[in-house]
Order: sequence, then structure tokens, then C-alpha cells
Amino acid sequence: MTSATQTEAVPSATQARVGRLRVIWNGISAAIGAVMGLLPHVLHHVGFLVGTLALTGVAGNLAFGAAGLALSVPFLLRLRRRFGTWRAPALALGLFAAMFSLSAFVIGPAISGDGAPVTTPDPAPTQEHDVHHDE
Repeated sequence: MTSATQTEAVPSATQARVGRLRVIWNGISAAIGAVMGLLPHVLHHVGFLVGTLALTGVAGNLAFGAAGLALSVPFLLRLRRRFGTWRAPALALGLFAAMFSLSAFVIGPAISGDGAPVTTPDPAPTQEHDVHHDE
């Protein structure tokens, strides 16, 4: 009573194992991505100086840029296998570099207020100064 199509529709034990491993690997990848996304926020709680030294300036940008590049290697290799050329990974890497640069050099300084001139309001005149002008 079983036909060839019914037999093919049932996954073999190997296919089920590979499917489970893929789900586990995708979960691990998602967890790593979430941790890397939260890392800047969490690190500033480590301590005033340690968090500041780890996250600001050139050293922080280089560290997070290198971490992002290293963590994107499996994704870039998957793109290479899927499209059969290095053009797709190169495009993705260029997009990563552009977005990281935008974040590091435009959005970050705009949020932190770096480069904006600080203006202080004129001090309010004191009562003694007002008495001087009344005479």
C-alpha cells in the first residue's frame, strides 16, 4: 500500500538529525548575535573606567569592528556556497563596513554630542549689580 512518494515524504533518520543540528546551530548563532548586540550596553556597567576604555575611541571601534567581522565569517561563507561566487559575500562585507562606519563616525558622535560647541547661558545678574545701575 505504500507508494514511492509516501516513502520519500518521510524524512530519514539522517535528515532528521541534520535538521535538528541545523536548528541547534541557528539557535547558537542567534544567541551569539544577541550577546554581541547587547555587549556595548552591558560593558559600560563593568565600571566607569573599564567600560569607558573598552568602548570609546579608536580602540573600542576597532575591537567591535573586528568582532563583527570575525562573527560574520560563517555568514559570508554561507553566501559564497549559496551563490557560487565571491560577489555576494563582498557586497555583504561592503554593506557591513558602510553600516559600521555610519554607526561609528556619524550616529555615535551625534548621540554623544562630540564635536558640538557647548554654549553656556550668560550668568544672571546678581542683586548687587542691579543696585549699582539704579543709582
